[in-house]
Amino acid sequence: MTSKRVSEKDIVLSAGAPARHKPATAKRAKRTATVAAAETPVTQAVPDAPSPEQIAILAYSYWEERGCQGGSPEEDWLRAERELTVASAGPAA
Repeated sequence: MTSKRVSEKDIVLSAGAPARHKPATAKRAKRTATVAAAETPVTQAVPDAPSPEQIAILAYSYWEERGCQGGSPEEDWLRAERELTVASAGPAA
């Protein structure tokens, strides 16, 4: 049985050539940088916020109070963080 030969002229592509990316112009690059800067989260320091070291010391003391057994380190950390934050805020005016 003979096989049919296919020439390059017989091949039809239904999709066009892939799009080429244009180099970014100065205006486009500037706009992209501005948008990226606007999307960057801004972290503001909270005055009188407890430091991680302070939280760790208080959380460790909770674990020691339990006799160094059981409990959850995450719960101790959150409890210490909450208590130190409330204490640093002081009485509401």
